[in-house]
Amino acid sequence: MAKFVPPGTVQTFEDDIPIELFESSRERENYDNLADLYAIIFATERLERAYARDAITRDEYTTECNKLISQFRLAEKAAINETMTTETFMEKYQMDCPRAAERLLRMGVPEQMKTSNSENSAVTVAETTQHFITTMDAVKLEQRAVDELQPLLSELKDALTRLPETPDDFEPNRIINQWLQKLNSMRAVDEIDEDDARQLYHDLDAAYAEFTRYLKRR
Repeated sequence: MAKFVPPGTVQTFEDDIPIELFESSRERENYDNLADLYAIIFATERLERAYARDAITRDEYTTECNKLISQFRLAEKAAINETMTTETFMEKYQMDCPRAAERLLRMGVPEQMKTSNSENSAVTVAETTQHFITTMDAVKLEQRAVDELQPLLSELKDALTRLPETPDDFEPNRIINQWLQKLNSMRAVDEIDEDDARQLYHDLDAAYAEFTRYLKRR
């Protein structure tokens, strides 16, 4: 007769002794958080592959990608601690998800297409201006945590990449990408220091100046 194995244990075949996977509710919650993070990374990889194969529409991709990026930020904050980064987590569990790593850890926004309609273009310009102002104000008001600054920079990057007729080497895109990569390599609870904050504000100011020059040239 098979022996009953309580939930949360693994039955060994050698000596028929169950092995506990966790010893407390806190440990169980940690495992659940890691499982959530794993599932989100894997789902993002599948979504990126489906979009690359033209298996889903652009609107479907954008909606799902934004949702996964938002969920990833929350899951990462809950699962990752000072002894582990998302990169080491992926290595430890042998997650071969290069597209997800690029989207979640480096880009932080869905793949974008430039705006072509003139009415939509005006809206995008207004949104970009507002995102610049909001992000620069946040730095000026001494917001330093990664989970405060990263969403603001992601929204700014999203607006910038939808601007029409920008060159491939558009300087504001390069600047924002650089800072997103830096913040995405940090944990959500980390904070940038005062030197980085001063440099970020300087870079945002330079990017905004180039953005206004772009508007004048149009």
